[in-house]
Amino acid sequence: MSAVLDVRRLKTHFFTHAGVVKAVDGVDFSVARGEIMGLVGESGSGKSITGFSVLGLIDQPGRIVDGSIRFNGEEIANAPEDTLQRLRGNRISMIFQDPMMTLNPVLRVDTQMMEAIRAHEKVDRKEAWTRSRDALGLVGIPSPEERLRAYPHQLSGGMRQRVAIATAFLNKPDLIIADEPTTALDVTIQAQIIHEAQKLTKQTGTAMIWITHDLAVVAGLADRISVMYAGRIVEQGGTDDVIDRPLHPYTRGLLGSVPGANRRGGRLYQIEGMTPNMLALPKGCAFGPRCTARTEACSQQPDVEDIADRRLRCFNPQGLVEVDP
Repeated sequence: MSAVLDVRRLKTHFFTHAGVVKAVDGVDFSVARGEIMGLVGESGSGKSITGFSVLGLIDQPGRIVDGSIRFNGEEIANAPEDTLQRLRGNRISMIFQDPMMTLNPVLRVDTQMMEAIRAHEKVDRKEAWTRSRDALGLVGIPSPEERLRAYPHQLSGGMRQRVAIATAFLNKPDLIIADEPTTALDVTIQAQIIHEAQKLTKQTGTAMIWITHDLAVVAGLADRISVMYAGRIVEQGGTDDVIDRPLHPYTRGLLGSVPGANRRGGRLYQIEGMTPNMLALPKGCAFGPRCTARTEACSQQPDVEDIADRRLRCFNPQGLVEVDP
């Protein structure tokens, strides 16, 4: 499959008074049509900044300092604002963690959805309204005509998030970036929204990047997983391979932290230490101070290598495969 999005050596840095924060530092990945890639990591790992970089939504003092972002073959890293505006909401959409970052509280749902269509296409109000109604029906919203007449505050959190997802799919984009869109929702609504997103992606052929801190969420959603730590991707591979046989100590720690992965009656596993200060990263492997498998070699920065069935940034993946946390 040809790549809808191809990111190579992406570096997004923030130039603060305290120093340079390398929020994204040499990231590589691609997403094909109809594919869902899970981008996973702790808070502060750089996963959201990666998504914002693709959309050109990095504010000062941050900027993309190096690398390539090719969307359908077109280079869009540091592209002119008018080029990015043409793509945003049309060919590339974003679903935010808080749906109120998408929805205007003082406008009815139909007004907002119709504007999202008419901003990019010359269609009359009747067609825009019909498409908006159909989009709400696709994400499982009952009585879509009634919901279209509602204001955001009249809808539940789960309903608002469904509206945000429907809006993202309105113009049949080639790529959707979903930034932790189900984190604030209860488990039942979360499962429903994940199911709808997966179904719509397969139906429309849209590529999707699902950004989350929860490996359990992407386990049943994504086709591939990229695990980020301290601004770098440390492990990439097929979802089943990464979940069933994690090779990087950090990936293994994330999986071990899921309550269901622990032995009954045993203590919950946790990764020792704290996430590093991005202004003062440790020498060598950034995960080294927290890693139970560290060796002398970890004082150097590991390169990305193709190992077994995935890409890995680690000196010591061997021996981790069969060991329980």
